[in-house]
Amino acid sequence: MTSTQLQSAPEHSPAPAASVPGAAANEAPAPVDPPDKSLLHYLGLAVSGAVLLLVVALALLLIVVPKVTGSTPLTVLTSSMEPTLPPGTLIIVRPVTPDEIRIGDVVTYQIRSGEPGVITHRVTAISSSSEGGRTFTFKGDNNSVADADQVLPVQIQGRLWYSVPWVGWVNNAVNGQSRSWIVPIVAGLLFAYMGYMFASGAVCALRKRRRAAAAVAAGAARIASTPEPAAPGSPLR
Repeated sequence: MTSTQLQSAPEHSPAPAASVPGAAANEAPAPVDPPDKSLLHYLGLAVSGAVLLLVVALALLLIVVPKVTGSTPLTVLTSSMEPTLPPGTLIIVRPVTPDEIRIGDVVTYQIRSGEPGVITHRVTAISSSSEGGRTFTFKGDNNSVADADQVLPVQIQGRLWYSVPWVGWVNNAVNGQSRSWIVPIVAGLLFAYMGYMFASGAVCALRKRRRAAAAVAAGAARIASTPEPAAPGSPLR
């Protein structure tokens, strides 16, 4: 009997999948965003805005409000009213009739009637004469004794309305005729700087959008120009 030997066919391992040429090229590169504005730019914008608001507030306190209400801005120069009104405090004194003054009010009065020198102290006593006249006794909060002279109604200039610490030195610096041109010039310069900062920020944002759009368009153009890969098993020409 003749034995038949069967030989098994060799097993072929599957060929590794061939990479398709141009597949990587079909993937559009992610657009790279240009760097944003530096932190210093936005910090400068915030600081300029804060300074602008401060100048506007000072203009209101020093010029607009006193002029509209007929009040007088004054600067505390001595320590007689500490701690309530330390030196350098801006006080706004509003006109008041002598009959409206009460004990405890902080009032500005002329040292001598008709002269420019004034004192701002607190009323500690009000006296009335038999003839109906009134006199006022004043004392500084930081003084141990009352003011030497009694004050007549004709010397009263006004009662304290509001005060702002430290701004009195600014009031002294821009007092008189210089106030009419210093504040508008400073405010105008700050407005111009703010406009420049906003305009430069808008231009930067526009350029960023244009660069991003150009990057996307360039990626799409590269995809369109890449030839389609040959299908598996198709004859080569």
